[in-house]
Amino acid sequence: MDSLTENQIRAYRAQTYRLTHPVKNPEDARTWVEERGFILFWPIKGVILPSLWAAVAGERPVPDEHDDPGHITWGWKDQALDKKWWYYAKVLRKRAGFISLDIAPLFYALSENFGSPEEDYLDQYRQGTLTQEAKTIYEALLHEGPLHTIALRKATFMSADESKVRFERALTELQADFKVLPTGVAEAGAWRYAYIYDCTHRHFPWLPERAHAYGIREAQRTLVECYFRTVGAAPAAEASKIFQWPKGDAEKALQELLTAGCLRQAEIEGQRTPWVATNALWEH
Repeated sequence: MDSLTENQIRAYRAQTYRLTHPVKNPEDARTWVEERGFILFWPIKGVILPSLWAAVAGERPVPDEHDDPGHITWGWKDQALDKKWWYYAKVLRKRAGFISLDIAPLFYALSENFGSPEEDYLDQYRQGTLTQEAKTIYEALLHEGPLHTIALRKATFMSADESKVRFERALTELQADFKVLPTGVAEAGAWRYAYIYDCTHRHFPWLPERAHAYGIREAQRTLVECYFRTVGAAPAAEASKIFQWPKGDAEKALQELLTAGCLRQAEIEGQRTPWVATNALWEH
């Protein structure tokens, strides 16, 4: 079994996380997302994955102060929503992140959207895998077209304060399953700021067809390999933590990649159990 040091992993991530050459502008951010395949918007404690925040502001906590220079990323994200540079939604760990348009079909192939987006959701609802609130929101967007958050809450009769949590939970549920995504910003509500949401298959009409080219196992292997190319090395369990697929799927994809020699196990100083590493880390 090969061995690695923490310094080797740290040096590799400094490059792939853009810590040594920070992201300077929206176009640079777009190129980086295309290189990495998928990243987070903000870092998540305990999750090994790069974020746009750290690539711009460095590895430091996200401050509450709105005038912090690092928050320029918020404006970049909003300005790009209608440009279709990437797929932006709450997908990974159900938190905001960016997925390259080359990688998005792989994620979509693993969603519950098998055939017709206008009908599949009904099967999910009947099977109990889609909540009533999510069904209501999705149908409002299907029938009325893109709506900003304020209008969407009114259309679904969830404008009351006591409905806010249920509404936001359902909206996240729909994003995680590639049914809806934010596509712009409207000057609406008390803060004159509200996301505009639309159905995924309407905003990216090519996505369902392109996803059909991938089988489930192929999509999972490709995404796991992409993950380790970005982070360099991580405990085997991190793949399950990131993707949250059905039990055993990430482990199976990982084992197939190890058997094929696409990834390898490595001993890390100070770690009791072996980690999984990309071959690129030894070439770095």
